[in-house]
Amino acid sequence: MLSTQSLMLILLTLSSSYYTKLDELTLVPEGLHLEFMPSHSPELQQAERLWPLVNEPIANRSFQNLDELEEVLFQRCQVLLKQSSLIKGITCFHWWPTTKAISFRCNRK
Repeated sequence: MLSTQSLMLILLTLSSSYYTKLDELTLVPEGLHLEFMPSHSPELQQAERLWPLVNEPIANRSFQNLDELEEVLFQRCQVLLKQSSLIKGITCFHWWPTTKAISFRCNRK
């Protein structure tokens, strides 16, 4: 009889840009399957298209510490959360399946 654990398979998709430099990955546990995305395929990694919007307030700036950088990025994300039509226009492709939006809550003070 097979146990439930033996039936568990995980498919992990990874950007191929970093891993193409590795000859082989030898420490992949049983049940974990790696699938490398083709290079130059932003339609498969929708978040890649958001970087220009996120980078806007930090481009050509230096920060005293990581906390300062984190605060600027946090504020930018708060602004972007209110611009759903902009985000949708950048990340939704006509062929992408329709899904229910996920609401995120932040307990940040």
